[in-house]
Amino acid sequence: MSPIADSTLRHDAIGAAAVADPGTVECISFAIGSDQYGVDIMAVREIKEWSNVTSLPKQPEYVRGVLNLRGVIVPIIDLRCRFGHGLTEALPKHIIIIVQIDGRQIGLLADRVLDIVSFEKDRIQPVPNVVQCAQAGFLWGLVTIENEMIALIDLDNLLKADAGAIAAAGSNPI
Repeated sequence: MSPIADSTLRHDAIGAAAVADPGTVECISFAIGSDQYGVDIMAVREIKEWSNVTSLPKQPEYVRGVLNLRGVIVPIIDLRCRFGHGLTEALPKHIIIIVQIDGRQIGLLADRVLDIVSFEKDRIQPVPNVVQCAQAGFLWGLVTIENEMIALIDLDNLLKADAGAIAAAGSNPI
């Protein structure tokens, strides 16, 4: 897969790339370590480079803090940590994928964006039930594109376990 050249994608550009075919799924694929993940392109609002966040007390370890994004306070979720692999040592090379979930914006910290991928829904495989790892409940399917497996993130489930803490992080004024 070819990398996306620009580190910042605006929702308008993403929306223009969306395909109207109801049998097709489009995702932004990104990496966390050597693993590849994808999120529904229609949930993505923008992708920006890492910038320091303001930490808040009494938050789960994977809530890195909040970011003021053009007047909107956005909680930042460290996906590596959320999936049980420890905190990301965030550097300028890392990215934040801003997604919209249930009317609110959430930032997802990842290593790098890989591509915009499009595939038929019938290519999505279920996540095997034998997988008993932290990230299994956060996935809704697996798809193989160009010999690379992409784990598709269920954004709703990603936030369910600690929804109260994340909602509180997004509502605190800075």
